[in-house]
Amino acid sequence: MARNLPVVAPPAKGKGLFAASKGVPPRGRMVDLGDRQIRVVIEGDRRDQPLVVCEAGAFGTGADFAAVQAALSPRMRLLAYDRAGLGYSEPGPEPRDSRAISDDLKALLGKLGEAPPYILVGHSMAAVHVQVFALRWPETVKGVVLLDAIPAEALVRPAVVRFVKGSMPLANAARVGSGLLLTAVSAPLLGDAIGLSGEPHAEKLRAFASPQHNLWAAKELECWLKDGEMARALGEFDRELPLASVTAGRSRAWWKRMQAEPAHRSRSGYAENITRAGHASLLGPKHCEAVERAISFVMKAALASR
Repeated sequence: MARNLPVVAPPAKGKGLFAASKGVPPRGRMVDLGDRQIRVVIEGDRRDQPLVVCEAGAFGTGADFAAVQAALSPRMRLLAYDRAGLGYSEPGPEPRDSRAISDDLKALLGKLGEAPPYILVGHSMAAVHVQVFALRWPETVKGVVLLDAIPAEALVRPAVVRFVKGSMPLANAARVGSGLLLTAVSAPLLGDAIGLSGEPHAEKLRAFASPQHNLWAAKELECWLKDGEMARALGEFDRELPLASVTAGRSRAWWKRMQAEPAHRSRSGYAENITRAGHASLLGPKHCEAVERAISFVMKAALASR
């Protein structure tokens, strides 16, 4: 438990995603930011090295990193959380862009009493959130890990822009479908492509079926291209910053090169592709050894640079 931080009850009925779900409290704890509560899960006890901060991709929650946390917590300390409006967390002010998301994360770390430095881990869309945080507060970040990421510089490529714009109807359909209880029916089949088990798996299914979760995830997605502009305006990751990139699948060579480019620019870079992994299953128990290698590489480089 964080020092001087009270554990608060799950959100009252009508405020949080799972408030009415049989009174089961969330894993981790709820943290009061003053105007709302954010759910956070911290695993591991190593306070002698940087905290690993995990940022989920589009429609993701802190549950996305459950397998990674379980694998690495004996050697490191890892934090995963639900962004505003997602999972158990209460909604925050709009727009839900990378600036708001990085502000929330900075405030959350402060409330927890988690002093820098940090190693930031971003999956998929979260690459832009991680980049914005790292460039707004560079003195707090000792390393970055990008997991099958969509980097900011890719968000000007016509094919990528078409993909992002094409995802919006699907996001809105998920939002409407959850309101009609359609995704509640399909959640067991579609809600956990990571391959989790136990309570994290149940969290993924409940989130997939939640109107609130899908609404606020869609609001994030609406900001994605502008988030890319924001990150590019701030600049590239520092070349002295240890940075690892792990990609998944057999997509086209130009796309793999673009995904790995931030790692290639780093003086302490690491890049690996896991052919058999999927975009989501990269985080799951079948393939998270690759994520472990990447985080371990960056942690070692970060400690060596002290």
